[in-house]
Amino acid sequence: MSKTIVIYDSKYGHTKQYAEWIAKECSCAALPRKQASSATLSDYDTIIYGGGLYAGGVSGINLLTENYDLLNTKNVILFTCGLADPENKENVTHIREALSKVLSSDMMSHFQIFHLRGGIDYKRLNLIHKAMMGMMRKMLLGKNPSELSTEDEELLRTYGKVVDFTDCNSISSLVACANSFSK
Repeated sequence: MSKTIVIYDSKYGHTKQYAEWIAKECSCAALPRKQASSATLSDYDTIIYGGGLYAGGVSGINLLTENYDLLNTKNVILFTCGLADPENKENVTHIREALSKVLSSDMMSHFQIFHLRGGIDYKRLNLIHKAMMGMMRKMLLGKNPSELSTEDEELLRTYGKVVDFTDCNSISSLVACANSFSK
């Protein structure tokens, strides 16, 4: 039986929620990124890492990149969590392009990668994230309405509100992948 752990970096709680659901389904522990080290990674056969998407980057992903020499013999699942709808193939393409700037091609092919949809609570955003979302809103308002995607319209409609797209059912493929390693 493979020893599994879920490690996550969550600024606003959505990635943590997914990590807890995944850990429950995989009957393993969930650990915040701040408490994980290379020594932690060495204790497990399967590492599931989740990080929030911020301006195209995955929070805390350096845990994987800096420890790849240790991880290349292990089962590694990476999940991202962000506002972008992973049902939209264009969004997944953009996320993967951003990941390929941080992860080597070897890492991209070794890691099993999943994308989950999070949420946003504008009142809880830090100053930088508030400014980024404000700039995005301003840019979208400057576009011709006929050029706006469904997601753009959704962002404008929900700007300043609490939006939560987390869905426990969306982890099923990831959990099946993790459980396949323990057989």
